[in-house]
Amino acid sequence: MGEITVLTRATQKSRSLRTTIPAGIIRQFNLSEGDKINWEIRAEDGELIIVVKPLK
Repeated sequence: MGEITVLTRATQKSRSLRTTIPAGIIRQFNLSEGDKINWEIRAEDGELIIVVKPLK
């Protein structure tokens, strides 16, 4: 099993949710506050595949 994070509401009035990026991923990609991340989402063989790529 991979990392587990918890979703929280982005703002009280928002329908958007946010989560925390695990520390191991932050270290691996040397991420900092303000960095941008590209989320590629696709369905494959009945599963949802999410590829996350930092944009540096």
